[in-house]
Amino acid sequence: MPANHYLFLLATLPCLPVWAAGQTVHRCESSVGHVTFTTLSCGPGEDLSLQQIHPYSPGTSGPITESLLPEAEPRQTSSNRTSRKELTVVGQFEDRCANLIDARQRRDAIMNQRIIAGMSQQDVESALGKPHSIKIRNSSTRYTYKAKKGRSAEIVFDEKGCVKGKS
Repeated sequence: MPANHYLFLLATLPCLPVWAAGQTVHRCESSVGHVTFTTLSCGPGEDLSLQQIHPYSPGTSGPITESLLPEAEPRQTSSNRTSRKELTVVGQFEDRCANLIDARQRRDAIMNQRIIAGMSQQDVESALGKPHSIKIRNSSTRYTYKAKKGRSAEIVFDEKGCVKGKS
């Protein structure tokens, strides 16, 4: 840009319109507490308050937010008037084992390598690993685990794949 353009811009800066120094905006708040700032008017049913906006001027002291927006007035709105409500569970996850055990019991059993009624085949394998043998008869499945010192464990699953008992 030629030097003449720079000189022209510098010369016209003091001649900016008055609205450039500050502007009024409308703060519109709906009945449910939603706030909108606009230079247009508020919608029907919204409360209007005028806010004076002062643009940030380099070289001024203080935080930028003080010079841009005024401090908000604390007002009671419908959103902060409501009291806490009790949590209502509308739906709940139901596993194929009819939620006989909760997630904490399941996690504790797997971590301690214990098998309890209501665990799935995947839970048992997470706790004990792959079985040494699998027997399927009629509608039940049996996992056999051989442990050290000649001990073994047999876990019986029902037709849904849930632990019925252990022998």
